[in-house]
Amino acid sequence: AGLALSGAALQALFRNPLADPGLLGISSGAALGAGLMIVTGSAWLTGITVWVGDLAVPLAAFGGALGATLLVQGLASGKASWAPATTLLAGIAVNALAGAGIGLLSWLADDAALRNFTFWSLGSLASATWELLIPVMLLVLPGLILLFRQAAPLNMILMGEAEAGHAGVDVRQLRHRVIALSALCIGALVAVTGIIGFIGLVAPHLVRLSIGPDHRWLLPGSALLGALLLGAADLGARTLAAPAELPIGLLTSLIGGPFFIWLIRRETSGIGG
Repeated sequence: AGLALSGAALQALFRNPLADPGLLGISSGAALGAGLMIVTGSAWLTGITVWVGDLAVPLAAFGGALGATLLVQGLASGKASWAPATTLLAGIAVNALAGAGIGLLSWLADDAALRNFTFWSLGSLASATWELLIPVMLLVLPGLILLFRQAAPLNMILMGEAEAGHAGVDVRQLRHRVIALSALCIGALVAVTGIIGFIGLVAPHLVRLSIGPDHRWLLPGSALLGALLLGAADLGARTLAAPAELPIGLLTSLIGGPFFIWLIRRETSGIGG
């Protein structure tokens, strides 16, 4: 639910249905943080890993996600006027830097650490125990509630930043609020589940095609459909290769990749037409 809801809010903020939470570097930052803990934590941070136990990797991933978001925000906020393209370009740059770090960690990792990191990065709900879910929900639920409350200003911003400003929307504050809340939700969720792609892209677009762009309905609809899609993917991951379990991110990418290609072709055809 959090992935899809954040995706819908970010697509409205950037006024681009192709926008995805991963474009802001949140997921890659989380992967870098998790990789650092999995590959080097046992050697450098033994005391911390013993103290926090199973929370070590999720905490590192959450810290990486927030760090990447702050870096993107810092790179994109140099000018008084905000351009969505600048933020997306900053996200691409942060993704590239995190990807380089992930590649280096993969090269340095031993076989066991590399297997653990690879399985985490492909996404799974297998590690979603109550011990991990309770602190995650304490972060995600307030973020979801506050994102739901942005429906009216997000509807305004669809008309353009100038029009939204004339209607009384503080566009700068809205931008910071939506990106921060999305980073909070996505970072907390990815910290536990690993990287699960395309839920934040596919669910909002399908709901938008069905019920329209009104965020009073689009946001809750996206959250509901995102939860259903993730549940279906988890069921498929547990049954298709039973008794083994496929990574959820593998299934969502197999479905979401072709959908993304279709969406790009649809958008470019609309521009060309």
